[in-house]
Amino acid sequence: MIALDDVERAARTIAGRVHRTPLLYSTTLGAHLKAELFQKTGAFKVRGALNKIASLTRGERRHGVATVSAGNAGQAVAWAAREAGVDALIVTWRTADALKVSAMRGYGATVDLEADGPTTAFERLREVLIETGRTLVHPFDDPLVIAGQGTVGLEILEDGPVPDVVLAGCGGRDGPVTPATPIGLTCRLCERGGCAQRAFPPLSRSLIVDEGLKTVSPFMFHSES
Repeated sequence: MIALDDVERAARTIAGRVHRTPLLYSTTLGAHLKAELFQKTGAFKVRGALNKIASLTRGERRHGVATVSAGNAGQAVAWAAREAGVDALIVTWRTADALKVSAMRGYGATVDLEADGPTTAFERLREVLIETGRTLVHPFDDPLVIAGQGTVGLEILEDGPVPDVVLAGCGGRDGPVTPATPIGLTCRLCERGGCAQRAFPPLSRSLIVDEGLKTVSPFMFHSES
């Protein structure tokens, strides 16, 4: 379980290394928007990657880190590792978006394209970790990563009114859970949910629900595109 202290500790760890993105208000939507598109690498994932990599021992730093991702998590680990002077290897698959792969390499990471899809990519990751002794920076299932992502929620609480509902985009399993973690810990009446494209609903197929996260068929909203 992630406690509010964990998120506050993560905020101190990554302070000054990430942007404090604006909390904008849309009169059209009648809602506040946390603009993490202005974050380093264009997504909130760098928060968790930085927090995790900051915890490495000297020996772990020497062996480097690895993750599996076809997008934002891979870019985040590549960037955070470069900032920390740690070697990074990103396992992805052959059909991954070429621009994402190029960005990972641009941030200094080695990209492994041996896998032919997401399932085999996780199998390939296990092989890489055994072969190289690298430390895993999991894209979502790690307490330090979760705490780092949760700093988004801390900033929302500090910069705006306490929300009634928090919605986060779901490209994978962590979307609505981690950014809203401190909000749920602070305000139990706040509902948390996720939004996803109909064409890419991985969270609905392997739903991991934390206490207080509600789902509606299976998301609160769907996008047509």
